[in-house]
Amino acid sequence: MNKKTSGKRPGPVVLDVVGKQLDADDIRRIEHPLTGGVILFARNFESRAQLEALTRAIREVRQDVLICIDHEGGRVQRCKTDGFTHLPAMAKLGALWDQDVLAATKVAIACGYVLAAELRACDIDLSFTPVLDLDYGRSGVIGDRAFHADPRVVTMLANHLTHGLLLAGMSNCGKHFPGHGFVAADSHVAVPIDERPLDEILEQDARPYDWMGPALASVMPAHVIYPAVDANPAGFSRFWLQDILRSQLGFEGVIFSDDLSMEGASVAGTVTQAARAAIDAGCDMVLICNHPERADQLLAELDARIGKASQRRIRKLFGRRKPLDWNRLQQEAEYRSALALLKSHDLIS
Repeated sequence: MNKKTSGKRPGPVVLDVVGKQLDADDIRRIEHPLTGGVILFARNFESRAQLEALTRAIREVRQDVLICIDHEGGRVQRCKTDGFTHLPAMAKLGALWDQDVLAATKVAIACGYVLAAELRACDIDLSFTPVLDLDYGRSGVIGDRAFHADPRVVTMLANHLTHGLLLAGMSNCGKHFPGHGFVAADSHVAVPIDERPLDEILEQDARPYDWMGPALASVMPAHVIYPAVDANPAGFSRFWLQDILRSQLGFEGVIFSDDLSMEGASVAGTVTQAARAAIDAGCDMVLICNHPERADQLLAELDARIGKASQRRIRKLFGRRKPLDWNRLQQEAEYRSALALLKSHDLIS
């Protein structure tokens, strides 16, 4: 362990690594005091053994960085082979709810447990899940990633999924606040505009963020502009993050920005300007992905530090309970039972 970086005092930047092993530039960036997390993608996964070696190498550089991944199930799942369960899209849980409420809640717990147990066995702290967006049938980028069109169903299924995550020692991240499902544009490549008034958004899309209560550990706001409310995208808006999410809804967990390299963040200026704007608006941590040169720029130019309140919140996101190694996990009764339940509903092969 590097004694200078032990003790879980992370910086505000979450960045990615280039390949399947760390190179010298990856190590340099992870060592930087502004770095607080590493996010993994499909390009970082070749096999389970390789993934375990990669997370072990990250820990050898820094013990106090949060290792994250986007791993929801369906089409957004970074590890799908070499024993990883290819989990269903969350819309399938919503469809099951419409047929059998109790079965859907049990399946949601099982999905969360399998998702988290497999990732924790590879020493990954956090997956950016669940998606809390509503399925309006108009967003291609959200689509079947959403549980349902009804915010009550979304809340119930998300709460059961996060219960499964927690049983396996993992926190959660609800996204994309206050809601990305109504707009057709994809914030990866465009700047979506949602013209609805504040009351309508709060009565529909933002409901799960209120109803989930303390079960919600972290939140990622949308790179969507709601011009009837604020000229800035939600992730750069003090009104959305401070007045609504923190004050009105009482959220006390971590706020992550979405990826600052996405087109939806371009309205905030350069990557450094966007990071400052996100932090000033209330984000605890900011993501910069897929552009190592921009990560270098951000680490060189950003002068922000994480306050004590943010540090306390972030510490709660690290993996809980010592994870089982992969071989022991395969024999665990709870894991085997969860897999059997998913199979019985034809949700996994």
